[in-house]
Amino acid sequence: MNSADHYSNRRGYGDYRTQMIRQAIRTSFDHQQLRPGYGRWVDERIVEYPWLFSLLPETGGELLDAGSTLNHDDVIHHPKLRSKKMTIMTLAPESDCFWKDGISYIYGDLRKTIFRDAAFDFVVSLSVIEHIGLDNQMYDPQGISGGDRKPGTGDHLAAVRELWRVLKPGGTAYFSMPFGKHEVREWLQVFDQRMVERVIEAFEPSASEIFYYKSSAQGGWQRCRPEDASDAKFFDVHHDAPWPGCPAASEAVVCLKMIK
Repeated sequence: MNSADHYSNRRGYGDYRTQMIRQAIRTSFDHQQLRPGYGRWVDERIVEYPWLFSLLPETGGELLDAGSTLNHDDVIHHPKLRSKKMTIMTLAPESDCFWKDGISYIYGDLRKTIFRDAAFDFVVSLSVIEHIGLDNQMYDPQGISGGDRKPGTGDHLAAVRELWRVLKPGGTAYFSMPFGKHEVREWLQVFDQRMVERVIEAFEPSASEIFYYKSSAQGGWQRCRPEDASDAKFFDVHHDAPWPGCPAASEAVVCLKMIK
């Protein structure tokens, strides 16, 4: 369920984005202080991937990619994933498939999975839960998942609770969502501060860390306070007319590290 990947059809943007993300995940990432101009003109993946790999331990274990955000060649072969047994759950098959590398694929609804309790050491769900319960036809045109087919507010908290269930005690979950002024589009919603708090409340972590990042045409992506990004907007390439200095997708993103 790769929302930001749908922006790669703009002229020249896809190649530039791929190059920037490839470089970002191969270099050290200081999640506290990003260099001036970091990731300028690139969508939130330029933050989400390096953020994840800066915090994910190198140890082995079972990892669930809830939403298939990691299902790309440059990402899935990252050194921090090599020692882990990976399962990817998403709505429908995608063009990229790495079963020859030992990756397992499951298709279905994250609100009700087939996994046993405490099956995974790590759960990763980057820019996924904002789509849950909304119109996901672009990701599942054949209706394989049997999920919702009409727009609505969605029940993303059901997925949060389900991902808590399949995580081992002491295991770590990594979530991210578009952040700013709350709005519901046909296929996603932007989370405000109260919605972020409800995600944390639903997960009931024993410990958690919250990271907020905001982009600008001048400074690129920088870490910020939630109040600094409370009015951040989302640019939808499918429906929105560009405005001066508009972001590539989310203008701000919140990243959560939560321990069960």
